[in-house]
Amino acid sequence: MSNKRNVTIGRSDLSVFPLSLGGNVFGWTADEQQSFAVLDAYAAGGGNFIDTADVYSAWVEGNSGGESETLIGKWLASRGNRDDIVVATKVGAHPDYKGLRASTVKSAVEESLRRLQTDHIDLYYTHYDDPETPVEEFLGALDQLVREGKVRQIGASNITAARLEEALAASEREGLARYEAIQPHYNLVSRDTYEGPLADAAARHGLSAMPYFALASGFLTGKYRPQGAAVQSARAAGAGKYLDDPRGPRVLAALDEVAAAHRVEPATVALAWLAAQPTVAAPIASARTVEQLPALLAVAGLELSADELEALDAASA
Repeated sequence: MSNKRNVTIGRSDLSVFPLSLGGNVFGWTADEQQSFAVLDAYAAGGGNFIDTADVYSAWVEGNSGGESETLIGKWLASRGNRDDIVVATKVGAHPDYKGLRASTVKSAVEESLRRLQTDHIDLYYTHYDDPETPVEEFLGALDQLVREGKVRQIGASNITAARLEEALAASEREGLARYEAIQPHYNLVSRDTYEGPLADAAARHGLSAMPYFALASGFLTGKYRPQGAAVQSARAAGAGKYLDDPRGPRVLAALDEVAAAHRVEPATVALAWLAAQPTVAAPIASARTVEQLPALLAVAGLELSADELEALDAASA
C-alpha cells in the first residue's frame, strides 16, 4: 500500500513504518473489539510501529493504567505477530510507578512486559523527565534492561534540550545505552514545542523524533472549522482552541489547498509535513475507528513538494 520505505530510528536496528499508531485510545475511547479492528487494519496497511505507555489510560474513571498495554498484548498474542511489530511503551507516569528511580524503572518494566505478553520491549521511553533523579541512575537502570534483553532501544519523551544533552553525555562517558529516539509535542500549530534547541540537539546526535499530538488532538484533520458544527469527540475542547489562534484557520486553508491538489485528506498532508521535517522519522497518530485509518496510513505514499512545504511553513509561522 505504501511507496515510502520504512525508516530507521536513530542509530538503532529498528526499522519502522513512517506512521506510528498511537495506543492512547485503546481501553479508553476504543473498546477491545474496536481496538483489535484498528490494529488489524493498521498491520494490514503495512504498519508495524505501535506506541503506548504504562499510564494509558489511568485518567479514565474506573481505569488504573495499563489498559492500553493489556489490549495490545492480547492482540499480539491472538495474532501471533509479535516479531513483526515494533512496540514502544513508556515508564515514569503510571500512578504506582512514578518517576525514574532505578527501582521504579525495574519494577515498572516487569509490569509492562506482563501486560504486553512479551519478553522484550522494542523501544522504551522515559515518559517525563524526573529532575530529582540523576541521569546516571535511570540510564544505568535502562542500560541493565538492554543488557538483559528486556529492552532493545531507549528514548526520551517530554525532555528539555539541556537535560537531553546531559543524558547523552552521561551515556557516552559511562558507556551506557543511549537515547536513540525522542518523542516531542510537535505539529503544524505547535512548532515551538520542538523546533529550536531540542530539535537541534536531536539532529546533532542523530536521534529520530516521533512527534505526539501530530494532528493537534484532531484539529489538523480539518473537522473543526470556524462556524463549524460541534464535533463529538473526547478531545473536542482541546482541538477547538486552535481556531482562536489566527494561525489555526490559516493552517487549515493551506492544508485544504495542498490536500485538494493531491486528492488526499488534510490529516494526510499535516502528517506528511511533519514527516518531511529534519529528524522526524514517524509521527504518532491514533485512530478510534477503522474509518479514521486510511488518511493516516496514506502519509507513507505522499511526498510534498518544496513549494507545498514552504506554503505550510508560512501559514504556520
